[in-house]
Amino acid sequence: MAVSDRAQQLLKLLVERYIREGQPIGSRTLARGQGLELSPATIRNVMADLEDMGLIKAPHTSAGRIPTVQGYRLFVDSLLTVKPLEQSEVRVLQDKFSGAVDPQQVLVTASSLLSEITSMAGVIMVPRREQPTVRQVEFISLSGNRVLVVLVLNGHEVQNRMIHTSRRYSPAELTQAANYLNHALSGKDFNKVRDSLLAEMRETQESINQLMLTAIDMANRTFQGAEEGGDYVLAGQTNLMGYAEMADIDRLRQLFEAFNRKRDILHLLDQAAHAQGVQIFIGEESGYEVLDSCSVVTSPYEVEGEVVGVLGVIGPTRMAYDRLIPLVDVTAKLLGAALNQTQ
Repeated sequence: MAVSDRAQQLLKLLVERYIREGQPIGSRTLARGQGLELSPATIRNVMADLEDMGLIKAPHTSAGRIPTVQGYRLFVDSLLTVKPLEQSEVRVLQDKFSGAVDPQQVLVTASSLLSEITSMAGVIMVPRREQPTVRQVEFISLSGNRVLVVLVLNGHEVQNRMIHTSRRYSPAELTQAANYLNHALSGKDFNKVRDSLLAEMRETQESINQLMLTAIDMANRTFQGAEEGGDYVLAGQTNLMGYAEMADIDRLRQLFEAFNRKRDILHLLDQAAHAQGVQIFIGEESGYEVLDSCSVVTSPYEVEGEVVGVLGVIGPTRMAYDRLIPLVDVTAKLLGAALNQTQ
């Protein structure tokens, strides 16, 4: 999409003004407020071109326009000027971390700090622990469709899990399934167990027998959710109620339900953890309808030179990206440094 220099200049001015004021921007407003050597008629023509390209839109019948997700994306990728934080600001952030004495307190401090400074929601994925190795598994039939799973991890750690199965399995079936898994999968990484089973199932699809089907069902239910990476620390979600564009009660209810459900947010953070540097998901780019009116700015953080999680800010698409990008980036670095000191 070819966007002329003049159109880019007007888009930049429109987005910056809309972020500051939160009201649809008209051609006369741009002409008066920015000292442009362009007539309102010329500005209207350029704005019409921007609208045809899907970069701005009219939210209702007023003459004003607001950025679309595509408009924000062009602005962030090509037109935004990011200024690094002042050293005095960095020192203030460093001081906030100085009192934390354990990893959990460091995480809470960081999420609260992001929420306090931005008046948005601060979110941090809890560092992933090294995934344990499965040594032995045992299934014990209980009443109904419940099964107690006994896992021996790393040769010594024992975990018990209660799972609900799609049908009732006999003790003999559970013993056979456990024997099969112990023979085929003992010593494998926790997160690779299901992948190994599914790969084997595809290879032997034509000759698959009931024993394998039972083992696959039991393993799926035992290890379900292990790959999602754990949990996150969230602060300031009620701040989002203060933004007019997010004041829809149903939308906020869905968003808070997503925070409570955690799966979608964790998946989004997991994507960011596998990327380098600051990542920005604008509106529908997140892939989750509940976040369509939000932007998420994230940055991975490291402990002992390895990426172990990601932190970020969730707020309206009308956010000060030039301010939030360096803030999230610096906070991620400070979080990693503070976690290194508490190891």
